Amino acid sequence: MRSRLALTSLVLTLGATTACAEESADPVPSTTQPTDLPSEPAPSESEGESNGSTGNGEPKAAGALVDQLEVPWGLDFLPDGAAVVTERMSGRVLHVTPEGTLDELGAITAAVPEGEAGLLGVAVSPTFDTDRTLFFYLTTGTDNRVLSAELDGMDLGEPTVVLDGIPRGFIHDGGRIAFGPDGYLYVSTGETGDPELAQDPGSLAGKILRITPEGAPAPGNPDPDSPVWSLGHRNVQGLAWDDEGRLWASEFGDSTWDELNLIEKGSNYGWPEVEGTGGGTEFIDPQLVWSVEEASPSGLAWADGHLWMAGLRGQRLWRIAVSANGKASRPTAYFTEDYGRLRTVTTSPDGTIWMTTSNQDGRGDPTPADDRIILIQP
Repeated sequence: MRSRLALTSLVLTLGATTACAEESADPVPSTTQPTDLPSEPAPSESEGESNGSTGNGEPKAAGALVDQLEVPWGLDFLPDGAAVVTERMSGRVLHVTPEGTLDELGAITAAVPEGEAGLLGVAVSPTFDTDRTLFFYLTTGTDNRVLSAELDGMDLGEPTVVLDGIPRGFIHDGGRIAFGPDGYLYVSTGETGDPELAQDPGSLAGKILRITPEGAPAPGNPDPDSPVWSLGHRNVQGLAWDDEGRLWASEFGDSTWDELNLIEKGSNYGWPEVEGTGGGTEFIDPQLVWSVEEASPSGLAWADGHLWMAGLRGQRLWRIAVSANGKASRPTAYFTEDYGRLRTVTTSPDGTIWMTTSNQDGRGDPTPADDRIILIQP
């Protein structure tokens, strides 16, 4: 069992080139806002960056719940408040309690970690109390796929293929999965470094998919015979629903703009024809954009009436206001460079945000404690 901070300390503290190049080993030159493209928006301005330690209404960090993890990627919660966590490189599936107890449930041995690939997202069945089922997104030697496996006590059973044949790549594998309010599984896929796949309706790459727990296209999809819900995505890394049931997605841009998109059924989000806004009526513009140095957005969560978006290269947590009519605004940055690269943010059943670091992925500057799960009181 790995070292972790004492629970009493946590309670006291709580009471008191491209964005893709961010995900590659190549150096990334800084970019500046273009002056000759008036149709492009300026990067979203924060309302002042904060370390989250002072001031009314600001999030507060309680420190690390667990540490010394190996590239934690996916995180979802069981009904009892414990979390299931995946490690991209090792393929391990972990069980972490709110008290900081860590146990290994098993491993997904079919996962092949290389580049941005490996064992990625995890989603707990919305009917877990009766079916005891977990869902995983992973890269194999031939494709990306979704698997399911039953949890027998603290032992992970043999995985079953739910959906396979999703194109795989060394980069841009997508990987975020989550059950929506409708009970169907939403799956983000990347375009694997082949941008044209994002506009190909016959390819599962560069899409958000919507499927049944058995892997069939979900009822109500734009094409009843296809799992595709939306297309024109470069590499969606975060999915979250607000209180009105609207689906939001955070997405890596290319050389200029990272994006926050409001996802609409059957819509096209423009990649590779357009990055950021200005694509015309054929495409849906993002609600917010950031320069690639500020974001490289990954996980996305809904908590305390706001969206919360983790930044990898940006090394900060963004809080974003959402109006009643579904307009995102006023992004505010917290914890900038406090914890390094931030991968996943997920809201626990008690309303606390669990935030994972990603400093052991070969692109960060890890401390002896990395990687960690940080508790945030929003």
